[in-house]
Amino acid sequence: MGGSAGTLTPTALLYLGLCQGLWDQAGTGTLPKPSIWADPGPMVTKGSPVTIWCQASLQADVYYLYKESVHGSWPMKTSQDSSNRASFSFASISSHNSGKYQCAYQRGKSWSQESDLLTLVVTGVYREPSLSAQPGSLVQSGDSLTLLCRSETGFDRFALTKDEELRAPQRLDGQPSPNFTLGPVSPSHGGQYRCYCGHNLSSTWSAPSAPLDVLITGMYEKPTLSAQPGPSVSWGENVTLQCRSEVLFDSFHLSKEGSLAPPQVLYLQDTVIPNQVKFTLSPVTSDHEGTYKCYSSHSNSPYLLSQPSDPLELLVSASNSQDYTVENLIRLGISALILMVLGVLLFQAGHSQRRPQDAART
Repeated sequence: MGGSAGTLTPTALLYLGLCQGLWDQAGTGTLPKPSIWADPGPMVTKGSPVTIWCQASLQADVYYLYKESVHGSWPMKTSQDSSNRASFSFASISSHNSGKYQCAYQRGKSWSQESDLLTLVVTGVYREPSLSAQPGSLVQSGDSLTLLCRSETGFDRFALTKDEELRAPQRLDGQPSPNFTLGPVSPSHGGQYRCYCGHNLSSTWSAPSAPLDVLITGMYEKPTLSAQPGPSVSWGENVTLQCRSEVLFDSFHLSKEGSLAPPQVLYLQDTVIPNQVKFTLSPVTSDHEGTYKCYSSHSNSPYLLSQPSDPLELLVSASNSQDYTVENLIRLGISALILMVLGVLLFQAGHSQRRPQDAART
């Protein structure tokens, strides 16, 4: 029988009572609590599939999945796998699926305790922030470093993850400030970082920022840096910066002082000592002028770099061809001006001759 609007039917009341009874029994159950986890992990990108697993230490008849809410916890899914574990799948995760989950199981007339809480985090709900380093992503071991997570206004929680592609974090720990201070830094701080922004008391986060590589320098002896044909070149020419090490390294990094761009990296295939690589700048412009340093490292420890080489000052001067180009442009401009003046004079002369002829005809 149906009920009027705003009135629960006997069937609905029976179901709610049964759900509450199941939860009460699970909370005071005598069977061991199951374990709960998410596959591929508890942090899922919006629109991606995820499966929550519930596993018991013995064979169960029915498994129940609960989601925590302001109205309490109720079974949202059931599974009768008749085995020691059950799966609860979401084909396309959304912000509504984020939150805290628990599971329990039934064996005969006995109920288990509830599992530990599983926090399912959904990312990609908001636009990604930007991540930068102060004073820079190249930092000497022992110095301080601050990572700045910048986003649109309206967010009051920020999170930082490290080496996300290699090892997914178990959870996102938020903080109200967008500044993450690392220091004094050690070799363990080297790695790839991303940041997220979100709202307080929510399990939904933005898309991750672009990755930022934090490189720890000062771990090995310094290489040498030289320029060929020399540190002073003309505009449009080619210059090669050679980084050389007397110790066995297979990776070399070139950085320019004051540049926001990450260092250029070259890898060696040949292990003959001395190791050296050549960074080619072609064609050279005024943007290439500045102070350069190079570092060496091992490819199996890409975030630990040597001490910097001695600085190399690259000077770029105007070339003769550029001077000739400027002179030719000046000549062309003067010629055009002369032609324009002659054209005006010819027009005026022709117009003056027409006036007496017109008067004679009249």
